[in-house]
Amino acid sequence: MEPSVEALLSMQTWAVVGLSSNRSRAAWGVAEFLQRKGKRIVPVHPAVEIVHGEQGYASLTDIPFAVDVVDCFVRSSLVGPVVDEAIAIGAKGVWMQLDVIDDEAAARARDAGLTVVMDRCPKIEWRS
Repeated sequence: MEPSVEALLSMQTWAVVGLSSNRSRAAWGVAEFLQRKGKRIVPVHPAVEIVHGEQGYASLTDIPFAVDVVDCFVRSSLVGPVVDEAIAIGAKGVWMQLDVIDDEAAARARDAGLTVVMDRCPKIEWRS
């Protein structure tokens, strides 16, 4: 397993950007999987819903506690500002889901000291 993937999968608190109560969306299933693996998930969505029993927040900056990983379920064209917020809140890593690619945002995150995984899914990468 790639070191950056392994590093992020070992972290505990995952803010899942784009997670709503819509069960047909990939974010819902991945968040459920992460919870089953013992991770704390934090829904981040403008609708601010409770998802999988966890309080949602409208943005990363609204979360009143530390976040380890920001898991991005947004279009590539929208991920840059999410990555910038992840840097601003002091997250340790950014995970851009399958087909979410922004090399400039990834470089900004790495330059800020964050671990970055791009165009991957933790549910697929998990090896246990």
